Amino acid sequence: MTQDTIAPSPTGPLAGLRVLDLSRVLAGPWCSQIMGDLGAEVIKVEQPGQGDDTRRWGPPFLDDGSNDSAYYLCANRNKRSIAIDIAQPEGAALVRRMAADADIVIENFRVGALAKYGLDYAALSAINPALIYCSITGFGQTGPMKDTGGYDFLVQGMSGLMSVTGRPDGEPGAGPLKVGLPVSDLQTGLYAAISVLAALNHRHRTGEGQHIDLALLDAQVALLANQSSGWLNGGVAPVRLGNQHAAVVPYQDFACADGDVLVALGNDRQFRQFMTLLDRADLATDPRFATSPLRSANRAVLLAEMGATIAQWQAADLIAAMQAAGLPGGKVNSIPEALAHPQIAARELIHTLPRQDGTEVGFTGFPAKLSASPASYRHAPPRSGEDTRAVLGDVLGLDEAEIERLLAGGVVADRL
Repeated sequence: MTQDTIAPSPTGPLAGLRVLDLSRVLAGPWCSQIMGDLGAEVIKVEQPGQGDDTRRWGPPFLDDGSNDSAYYLCANRNKRSIAIDIAQPEGAALVRRMAADADIVIENFRVGALAKYGLDYAALSAINPALIYCSITGFGQTGPMKDTGGYDFLVQGMSGLMSVTGRPDGEPGAGPLKVGLPVSDLQTGLYAAISVLAALNHRHRTGEGQHIDLALLDAQVALLANQSSGWLNGGVAPVRLGNQHAAVVPYQDFACADGDVLVALGNDRQFRQFMTLLDRADLATDPRFATSPLRSANRAVLLAEMGATIAQWQAADLIAAMQAAGLPGGKVNSIPEALAHPQIAARELIHTLPRQDGTEVGFTGFPAKLSASPASYRHAPPRSGEDTRAVLGDVLGLDEAEIERLLAGGVVADRL
């Protein structure tokens, strides 16, 4: 675990850019956190008295008096928080003033909801034509469902993802399942970051900002990858296969005498090597299993034979034998086991940062290692409104008397 200290100034490839983050929950904050990790200044605008919805999505909660949830903490580092009531005209005007000098705005309000506050793309781009404005919604700015709220669980089902996730029909526990992480939100956040970077390059060439319209459903359908391609190009409707692969066999979990082991053999050579390791030369030379398509067609017979042989092994012995032979195999780790794995430690992926009161917040960092302009970790996830006074002073140049007036009128709020 790497213990980070608060850096005096932003570093990284996006240093010098300012992101105005009007989003909450996960997809938008995940995108803005990526921007922050890469050096951008991120100002998170929150609702006074409440803050981001995910602050209360627990347990567990951080034991520092804030009652901020671990869920909130995962997506909001490298940001400053200002609490502004945008329903008050003076509050919306403060956001417009910040947008005038911002490079990027990220928002995930319902379609058209920000127009009544003068905070939609049309209003803000009139003030700042170079602004990149990313709108994240459940179903996009167009189409029959544009006014419908979008949630990760709903999108996992609607997109078809759940139809290919879970045990196959006929097995105990059969039925569609959601993925154990909010992948539709997270993937949309990643696509949002990619889109913002593309828009930045367009602006670099032309000076022109633009509006990004991104939907959770679109992002998840785009990531159906080989499953959607199989239907579009082969007319094959995918089904649930549990831990098996639709085309690659064997590529799944097997039960050893004392636990499960994962086997992921991607080609014919690896298959033959593994059969030799198992002392099953008969399977290695069987013409029914000579190629990946043949193994897929005859998977039931092959897997029954393999399963009976693997059941005689101890899991640790089989994993060690596969590693010695250079074959891909392993175990299913728990989250604590994964975070404690020596490979993760060697990659320096786990970090901590102190909050203003000294409370340490642990997190998994940005995964890419940029040789010339690496990610940096400068601010632990803030308490709601923690930076209200500083942002009003530093960014908008307001004096103390004006800040006190705004606080007294409920236009802004400081730390919850």
